[in-house]
Amino acid sequence: MISDMLRAVILGVVEGVTEFLPVSSTGHLLLAGRFFNLGEDDFWKSFDILIQLGAILAIVALYFVKFWKIAVGALTNAEDRGDRRFILGVLIAFLPAVVVGLAAGRLIKEYLFNPWVVCFSLIVGGAILMWVDQLDHKPREHDATRFPLPMYLWIGIAQCLAMIPGVSRSGATIVSAMLLGADKRAAAEFSFFLAIPTMIGAFAYDFYKNRADMTTDHLGIIAIGFVVSFVVAIIVVKTFLEYVTRHGFALFAWWRVIVGTLGLVALALGR
Repeated sequence: MISDMLRAVILGVVEGVTEFLPVSSTGHLLLAGRFFNLGEDDFWKSFDILIQLGAILAIVALYFVKFWKIAVGALTNAEDRGDRRFILGVLIAFLPAVVVGLAAGRLIKEYLFNPWVVCFSLIVGGAILMWVDQLDHKPREHDATRFPLPMYLWIGIAQCLAMIPGVSRSGATIVSAMLLGADKRAAAEFSFFLAIPTMIGAFAYDFYKNRADMTTDHLGIIAIGFVVSFVVAIIVVKTFLEYVTRHGFALFAWWRVIVGTLGLVALALGR
């Protein structure tokens, strides 16, 4: 029988690897939870969200200097409004997820968080990602901090699709950014930036909601998953940007299709 500590390490690796790849971290964690027979255990449902903060802090660490310059520029440089405009753009992109999450989050979790939905979403999302990757792009936007404000809004609206497990938050934002004129690297980077307020909000809400059920043992297990997801995410993000710049997203599209198909076969066999 797998111990809770080992389970936390494995799930931390899954989260760190998949959070910023367009393959759906939520979908993979749900499938992993089924593999571990976690069932309806409320703690492990919250665990999946709580350890995402580790992956998000990896982005903060990797882009700390850039974020610091933007913050200082927004506060001190009155003539150049680019930094303030970027901060506004992130908030605009974040807003649709807040609205949809508050309005329909409970219903989405109740009716859509199941392995069948995950597997179908992985396959459909993989096909879309493969299609977009093969388009003859003529990108106009090469800097994720300088997108037009309407573009930030449309990316934020697209992000809401990722509330369906298996769709992938990073996949939805990357695909929408590319269709709106961003190059592959800029699309991936803005997906990273938008993840920060989105996932911090989800973490804070879930932690507050379940604070009464948290024990010392729970906090220790969460800490393990948190650290593992942080370390793994740093490695993955640095590798991912270089890879997609050179090779595109075909590998991740095929991964989605293969995992989704194998998942459907396993479900059909009653596994």
